[in-house]
Amino acid sequence: MRPLAIRGATTVNSNNAEDIKTASLELIQKIVQENSIEANDIIMLFITMTNDLTSYNAASAIRLGMNWSEVPFFTSQEPHIDGGLEKCIRVLVQIQSAKNKSDIKHVYLGKAAALRPDLKTN
Repeated sequence: MRPLAIRGATTVNSNNAEDIKTASLELIQKIVQENSIEANDIIMLFITMTNDLTSYNAASAIRLGMNWSEVPFFTSQEPHIDGGLEKCIRVLVQIQSAKNKSDIKHVYLGKAAALRPDLKTN
């Protein structure tokens, strides 16, 4: 087993709690599904949100929605970049796995798919 990292991002249409909760859960559920992750596999989850998302913390949505009380979370504000993607939630999931890096499936949903056009996300 060795540490590996999985990246993902999504966007929301508006700065409201329900949109943030729904998008955050959709993103993490897709990452879990695509990579066959169990909560015990997770070392930590790092989340950033752009500065235009202030109505709810994506970490709270994921912790409560996935019932991950034992998973360490860290949340930060994404640095503002002129012309950067707005209303964006990004995650970095560190896991312990026997998989190879080439087996990892990164997930980019909504407008965030434009961040990694080289990746195919269903």
